[in-house]
Amino acid sequence: MRTPLRDTVALGAALLAPPAVAAVLVPFRDDATNATLALILVVVVVAVAAIGNRTAGALAALSAAAWFDFFLTRPYQQFTINDADDIETAVLLLVVGIVVSQLAARARKLQVIAVTDAGQLARLHETAQLVQASGSPDKVVDHVRRQLVDVLELRGCRFEYDSLLGQPPRLEQDGGMVVARKHWDVERRGWPEGEIELRVFGNGHYRGRFMLRPGPGSVPSLQARLVAVTLADQTGAALNTAGPVLEH
Repeated sequence: MRTPLRDTVALGAALLAPPAVAAVLVPFRDDATNATLALILVVVVVAVAAIGNRTAGALAALSAAAWFDFFLTRPYQQFTINDADDIETAVLLLVVGIVVSQLAARARKLQVIAVTDAGQLARLHETAQLVQASGSPDKVVDHVRRQLVDVLELRGCRFEYDSLLGQPPRLEQDGGMVVARKHWDVERRGWPEGEIELRVFGNGHYRGRFMLRPGPGSVPSLQARLVAVTLADQTGAALNTAGPVLEH
């Protein structure tokens, strides 16, 4: 699966930013408490997650905890901690860093959805209620299929439970489009030709895909595409306990 440039940059920052900031804090380690130094590193983790994704945030948290140990706890410049309070601080840095990074990544994904109109928000709310109340994943799939037709102004939409045949254009989790493994500018070029896949995942596993047939001349906004991705996520939640797990 193609990794967006923004996420690639964030992964690099997750590896490089924590050691760089920890090294900058070395002259202050005798004057500041380790809790204060750890909080500064948490800010770095949040910044990485805000520009990247959950993976980048988690990697930044692990990196921050490791370099906090290396640069800012005794014995210095060793991945060893002797003091019990420092161990506790390092563990808290890791846990807090992971938690807040996941929240920051989630906020990034939802920041555009937050400004959509009431109708779009109502779709998400209605679908979430159906996922919770319905005992039939097929019912959720059919409901989301109809919602996608409306949200994206499609000519049609179908769901495939067990197919990964071919390499059709793909609507990505960030609302972007990939065609032949290259970014496709939807705003400038409109939908690509042919059917477009929107993959559905449940608990990190591939569950199927919606195959979208765009309407003539339609150019859905980024907000609409993100709503569509979120609807697909809700489908994944409904399918999470149904059917075989397909590796991807």
